[in-house]
Amino acid sequence: MLKKSGLLIAAWLALATPVLAAQADSKYPDRPIRLVIGSAPGSGPDIIARVLAERLYKSWQQRIVVDARPGLAGAISAEIVTRAAPDGYTWLMMTSQLFIATKVYKDLRFDLDKDFASIALIGTVPYVLVVNPQLPVKSVSDLIQYAKKTPLRHGSAGPGGGEHLCMVYFLHMADAKMLHVPYKGIAQALGDVAGQEIHTTFAVVPAALPFVQGKRVRPIGVTSTKRAPLLPDVPPISDTVAGFENFGWYSIIAPKATPAAIVAKVSAEVVKAVKEPEFGEQLKTLGIDIVGGSHTELDAFRKSESKRMGDIVKQANLEIK
Repeated sequence: MLKKSGLLIAAWLALATPVLAAQADSKYPDRPIRLVIGSAPGSGPDIIARVLAERLYKSWQQRIVVDARPGLAGAISAEIVTRAAPDGYTWLMMTSQLFIATKVYKDLRFDLDKDFASIALIGTVPYVLVVNPQLPVKSVSDLIQYAKKTPLRHGSAGPGGGEHLCMVYFLHMADAKMLHVPYKGIAQALGDVAGQEIHTTFAVVPAALPFVQGKRVRPIGVTSTKRAPLLPDVPPISDTVAGFENFGWYSIIAPKATPAAIVAKVSAEVVKAVKEPEFGEQLKTLGIDIVGGSHTELDAFRKSESKRMGDIVKQANLEIK
C-alpha cells in the first residue's frame, strides 16, 4: 500500500512540476532583480544599465538593482553571477571587455560558452580617442608623431579591458609607444586626462560624452569606420591608420540553467524596450547604435565576436603580466 501511495505521489509530482513551474514563470518577476555589471559607476555599462532598469520598472513594477562589480575586465562580475541561483533574478551585463578578459586572463572560474544563457543584445557603440586640451595634438596623426618624440601616458579602466585593448591595438598599428596607467574605472581615467595627470585614453561614447561636451577633453578619433552621429566633427581613426576598427557592445545574459520561459520573457521585454521610439532615442542620445537582438540572435553574435576579439588580441599581441 505504501509502495502504491509512493508511486501515486511520484506520478502526481511529475505531472504537477511543469504546471507549477509555468505558474511561477507567469508571475515573474515578483521581486527585485539584480543586474551585475563589470564596470565602475559612470562607465558605459553603468549608464546603459540604469537607463534599461528605469524602462523595465515601468513594465514590471519591479526594481532592477544595478550592482557594479568592476575588476579583471569584467571577470569578477561574471564569477559572481555564475554562483547565483539560476532563477531569473540575477542578470549580467556582458560587454566586449568580458570577451577580451577570456582571451588574456588565465585560470578564470567560468566559461562564457558553458555557464551563461543569452538573453538579449542591446546595441553597439564606438570608442573615442581623447586627449587633454592642453596637449599640442589636434588629430590622430599629431598624436602618433608626438608620441614618437615625447613620453606619453595613456589610461584605461584596467588591464585587459576594452579601452586598454583599443590603445594597445592602436599603438601596435601606429608603431608607437606609451606608458599604460590602469584605473578602477574609465571615469577616473577621463578625469585624469582632463586634469593633465595622463595624456590620453579611449572611452566608449556614453562615458566620454560629458567630458567632451564640457570641453574637458579633446576628441580626435573614433574607432568606427564612419563618423559617430554624436561626434560628427571627429573623423574615424581608420582615416589615418588604415584598417583600424573596433567597437564595444552591451548585452544581457544569465546563469545557464535559468528557465527557458523566463529567458524568453526577459528577452522579449528587453528587445521591445530597446525598439520603442522613446527608449531607443534615449539610447541614441548616448551614442548607442540600437540592435535589439533576441536571445537566439545574441547566441550567434557571441560566436562571431569571440573570433573577432580573439583575432584583435592576437594581432595586438596583448598580454597581461
